Order: sequence, then C-alpha cells, then structure tokens
Amino acid sequence: MIVARTWLSIRVELVSGHGADLWPRPGRVFAAARSHSFTQFATAVDLAFARWDLAHLHLFTLSDGARVSPLDWWDNEAPDGTVDGHATKLSRLQAGEQFAYVFDMGDDWAHLCTVAERPIDPLDELGEAPDRPVPYWGWGNLPDQYARRWDGDDGESRMPKRPARGLSDLPPILPWWGERSRG
Repeated sequence: MIVARTWLSIRVELVSGHGADLWPRPGRVFAAARSHSFTQFATAVDLAFARWDLAHLHLFTLSDGARVSPLDWWDNEAPDGTVDGHATKLSRLQAGEQFAYVFDMGDDWAHLCTVAERPIDPLDELGEAPDRPVPYWGWGNLPDQYARRWDGDDGESRMPKRPARGLSDLPPILPWWGERSRG
C-alpha cells in the first residue's frame, strides 16, 4: 500500500455555542488526507469536541461562500447551493484557507477552521496513516454539548455538594480513592 505523505493539518477552534462566546477558545489540530470527505472531517471534529449526541445537522461554510453538508440529512431543505459532504473531499481546501464549521443549527456550535500553510506527513506526526481524520494536538476546556454541569442537571437545581473528604465517595479501586482507614 502506498501512502500519500502530504496530509493537511487543520486547526479547529471552538468560537461559540449554546448562546455564549468562548474565550480562551478551546481547540484541536487535525491530520486529514486530501481524500477524506467533509463528512468524515465533521465526525472527527464532533468526537474530538466531546459530542455524543450526533443526531444534529452540521454545515461548513468555505472562504468562497460555498456550503458543504451531507445532503441526505436535510430532507431536501439544505441551504441553496449546498454541495454534498459525503462526496466533497478536503482536497478542495487550499493552504492557509479559513472556513467555518457549525454543528447543531439550534445551539450553533461555531468553529473557525484554518488549514496550515504546509502539509504534514502522517507517519511523522502520528506514526501511521489512519483511515479517517484524527486530532493530534489540543488545548482548552470543552463545554458540555447541552450546558449540563453534572449528570441530571436540569438547569434549575443546585449543584450537588462535594464530598467532605475529597474522593471518599469513590470505591477503593485506586489507593487514593474511597474511605481512608484510620489507625
């Protein structure tokens, strides 16, 4: 198997979502082959930004105004001129190009994507050439997809109290978890 050694490096910063602008902006840097589709790239971004409910529309807006999204998801109501994300490859992108990615058209998780000026060698960066785009660097705190702060957060209840003694509520699987024996 021959592996193309000139992949794109794409920086993705989470700009806003769920009604809030984020600062500092959390981000990830992805390695992606030019032959990967925009839909594959969207899936990689969503997973790297800790989204588990992936049943939402997404849309890329390129620097020339072109829109890219999986057309089969829109029930024939995709924005005019949108091209199919399953068929459109990342080879359409140019070095230094910036474009936007929005996940969930209701909560509008908006990202600024920037293609690096130079290609990367996936073997040097990752040790392999994966079959999909993958993150290889990242930073920042990722907000919850639905702004939940804990399991069961309904947006109105008070935050649960922290255990009085650190990690005493955990089972004693690790030495620093659970109730400490007193002697």
